[in-house]
Amino acid sequence: MKKIAVLTGAGMSAESGLKTFRDAGGLWEEYPVEQVASHEGWLADPALVTKFYNERRRQLLAASPNEGHRLVAALEREYEVTVVTQNVDNLHEQAGSTHVIHLHGELMKVCSSRDPYDERYIRTLSADDCEVKPGTLAGDGSLLRPFIVFFGEAVPMIEPAAVAVSQADMMIIIGTSLNVYPAAGLVQYAKPSAPIYLIDPKPVMAARGSRFRHIMKGASEGMRELAAELMGQAQ
Repeated sequence: MKKIAVLTGAGMSAESGLKTFRDAGGLWEEYPVEQVASHEGWLADPALVTKFYNERRRQLLAASPNEGHRLVAALEREYEVTVVTQNVDNLHEQAGSTHVIHLHGELMKVCSSRDPYDERYIRTLSADDCEVKPGTLAGDGSLLRPFIVFFGEAVPMIEPAAVAVSQADMMIIIGTSLNVYPAAGLVQYAKPSAPIYLIDPKPVMAARGSRFRHIMKGASEGMRELAAELMGQAQ
């Protein structure tokens, strides 16, 4: 069974109603990034950061996977698929994708602020109990923080993501500008023989060269076109 690595960014979930961060009207216009998504911001005002991510969870719980998410999941019928996502939502999992690597953390999880990757203190929040009260402590006595990779922090999942891309027979990139590192650097790990399909309605400067095929459409429309082609090839 051929392997596909799918890299997704904010444009993947935009059709589900989740705001992107960088586009006009995005979240960074409402909240300065250094206040709510940096280690310094967390230390300065953990209550504000906690409130920000409570709001993001409420937004996520009101959203549903779009057709693009579902079509990515459907590729598993014919291919071995690894989804590498820069998104912190769980819409890929909701749509049925079974192997998802989250580069930037997971919105529905919380963790210790002393050691975010100590598995003893990572907790998945439920839809009925998704809000964290400021000042809540993790099991190790430190403040409970969002299980999110803040700007300036290491990205531990980049290594398994690079392995998945290096082993794939093709790569699909959906809804990302390829400007955010280290995620954008994953393209460099693709086999020379692996075609790279990019689905994004906007021009992407990094997607140049004969191995790239740019489908200038949104996530759902672009995946509809590509999935029809790939499922035909798999027969």
